[in-house]
Amino acid sequence: MSRYRTILFDLDGTLIDTAPDLGHCLNLLRQRRGLAPLPESDYRPQASHGTQGLLRLGFGIRPDDPAFAPLREEYLVLYAEHLTTRSPLFPGMGLVLDVLEGRGLTWGVVTNKPTCYTEPLLAHHGLLERAATVVCGDTLAHNKPHPAPMLHACRQAGSAPGQCLYVGDAQRDVEAATAAGMPTLVARYGYLGPGDDPDAWGAAGHIQQPGGLLDWLDAAK
Repeated sequence: MSRYRTILFDLDGTLIDTAPDLGHCLNLLRQRRGLAPLPESDYRPQASHGTQGLLRLGFGIRPDDPAFAPLREEYLVLYAEHLTTRSPLFPGMGLVLDVLEGRGLTWGVVTNKPTCYTEPLLAHHGLLERAATVVCGDTLAHNKPHPAPMLHACRQAGSAPGQCLYVGDAQRDVEAATAAGMPTLVARYGYLGPGDDPDAWGAAGHIQQPGGLLDWLDAAK
């Protein structure tokens, strides 16, 4: 039997590969302004950093710039239109979820992505009703790296923090889970950038592809 009862996942860069849609919308916004499209190798590492990271990459603009808010709103309208166009589950993730459920484990999502995007994405893949808990960026007053979303997910799933394992691809994921008292795995297949040093984040382990989670759980019994 596994020592864990619940596996919690980050969304972007861990459960679902949202970078293609996020980057496509950024390039549509650039196209409207006569700018050349950016390659996936440029925008993929920014996909976990939300509109701030993407708009900084695409336009060199920051949140304190007066032009940021209207540009962000224009981007979000585009993203809502293309939310599920090219955002698949990461290869092998569907099987991983099936195996977890077959073993009697529950699973859920803790993301900083707002509910209005998270729930339609999960529903598109038939996952919304299967998840034991879905905690979004606007569910609580705090989001990651604060531990509150992690603890809320534990309560909803009916598991103690020590009975949960969190899988994510960003440093804030490890910080939030650690502060909540749960171990973490770094999804090395996610949206890591050249400046990231996941070996220094203090995670319990690392996986190179979704199926590595099952191998890690087997070794942790």
